[in-house]
Amino acid sequence: MNSKLNIPDNFYRVSVKALILDEEKRFLLVKQDNGYWEFPGGGLDYGETPQDCIKRELFEELGLKVIRVDRNPFAFLTTKNLKGLNIACVYYKVQVQDLNFKPSEECIEIKFFSIDEVLKEQMIYPNVVEFARIYKEYLNQE
Repeated sequence: MNSKLNIPDNFYRVSVKALILDEEKRFLLVKQDNGYWEFPGGGLDYGETPQDCIKRELFEELGLKVIRVDRNPFAFLTTKNLKGLNIACVYYKVQVQDLNFKPSEECIEIKFFSIDEVLKEQMIYPNVVEFARIYKEYLNQE
C-alpha cells in the first residue's frame, strides 16, 4: 500500500492531463520543481469531473484559465510514477485563454515539445514518453 496516498498496490490513482497543442502539433509540458517535465494536470478528487479537475489544476499550478475541455478523452494509459505508484492517465484536449504562465511551487517553467524532443529529453516522466509514442501513431494515421 502506498502510505502517503493510502492507495492499495492493486489500484490506480487517476491523473487527468491537459493536452494543449500549438499550431505545429507540439504539446505543452510543465517543468516541475524536481526538474522533470510532465503534462499539466493532476489527481482527480472524489466527486470531481475530469473537466473540473483540469480547470482547477491549471489554475492552481499555472495560473491559466481554461476556456474549453473536450467532453471525451483523447488518450488513456497506465504507468507508474517515479515513486512506483500505479497511475491511470487520462488526457483531454484543452484550450486556454492565454499562456500567461505564473510559476508556482509545483511548476517552474512551461514549454511546447515535439515528439522527437520528448524522446530525447532525459528528465521526463514515463507517461510523457509513452504518450509521445501514442501521439506519433495518431499523427501518422491522419
